[in-house]
Amino acid sequence: MHQPTCLHAGRMRSLAVTSSLLAALALAIPGLSAQEAAPGDAIKVEAHASKWDYPKELKVPEGSKTHMVQKGDTLWDLAGKYLGNPYAWPQIWELNQWIKDPHWIYPGDPLIIDLARAVATAGSVPDAVSNLQPDQRRADPSAVRRPELGFSFQDFIQLPFVTSEGAEAYYKGQGAYIITANKRQDRQFLGEGEVVYVNGGVDQGLKVGDRFLVLKTVARKLMHPVIPKKNLGDVIKQVGVVRVITAQSKGSVAVIERCLDTVEIGDRLVKFVEPANVPLQLRTDTTEPVKVAPNAGIVVYSRDAKLHAAGGDMVIVEKGTNDGLKVGDVLLAVRVRKFPVGSGGEKTPPTETTTHYLGQVLVVRADAQTVTCRVLRSIEEILTGDTVTP
Repeated sequence: MHQPTCLHAGRMRSLAVTSSLLAALALAIPGLSAQEAAPGDAIKVEAHASKWDYPKELKVPEGSKTHMVQKGDTLWDLAGKYLGNPYAWPQIWELNQWIKDPHWIYPGDPLIIDLARAVATAGSVPDAVSNLQPDQRRADPSAVRRPELGFSFQDFIQLPFVTSEGAEAYYKGQGAYIITANKRQDRQFLGEGEVVYVNGGVDQGLKVGDRFLVLKTVARKLMHPVIPKKNLGDVIKQVGVVRVITAQSKGSVAVIERCLDTVEIGDRLVKFVEPANVPLQLRTDTTEPVKVAPNAGIVVYSRDAKLHAAGGDMVIVEKGTNDGLKVGDVLLAVRVRKFPVGSGGEKTPPTETTTHYLGQVLVVRADAQTVTCRVLRSIEEILTGDTVTP
């Protein structure tokens, strides 16, 4: 029976010592990796900071290897390295189900990787497979494709929303902290892995491991595009997540774990709550003219103040929970058109109104007076002023 060894230690079979001394020596020698463990070996996982309940001891299955997560690793990169295809990352996740969210893996986490799932290289395809006729090679795409998501973590950290009371009042009400400085004084725009300093510490209840959502004010006094002089409020955008790595009495040091936009000094931090993925569901009632419901709203803002929005973009609509909308609703985006129907000689020609279908959006955040929606599908660009209807 193999003696368990530390994750950082290799096997030392050549030493003619007792099994207890073997374990002691293994623990004392850093620098050797779990990749050196042979199939069937029992490996003790070194204690480390991780959000997950990682296995404290594991065995390497036949045909597999163990990888200890290093700083900067992602399942995407590891799938490319070991399986030859970064899109195969769900196959690594499947074998390590103690990881509850594949967006988050931590240095020291042990991963089992099935090398038999690696992409076949030239000359490595068995004759029984290479000699198959093309129609016999076909696979049902739905058997290997994961369901498409309507909303995921990547969308969550790019989500804009309107606060009717104004950004500063919102931050105060949320008890937000401020990023006051960063480790690299020569850098203004910060990204993943960079270190920032926060104006809250142990005295305010912060502790090592706490995560915070980074918020940035991106628009002040958003004006309604149709109703003159109607101020809807300020637009705040979620831009990333930071984790506290050192907590002092009145201040903390944090690292930017995830971001898809730049983080800057002055950005605010509120308590992070893990978002839920939302499966994609599409409506089929898209026959034109599309019926517009009484509680339909109009698009008042597109993420990053874009002029046009399409699939994957975020838009804000000037209707909210007060109007019966809720998270998970799929709404239809339509354009309302008026066209003349007179003979051409009238001073004020008569008109008719119709609508045509633009796409579908999913409500991903619902406030009292506005909702934020992710564009699921679009056959035409969605503009500020276009109608969105339940």
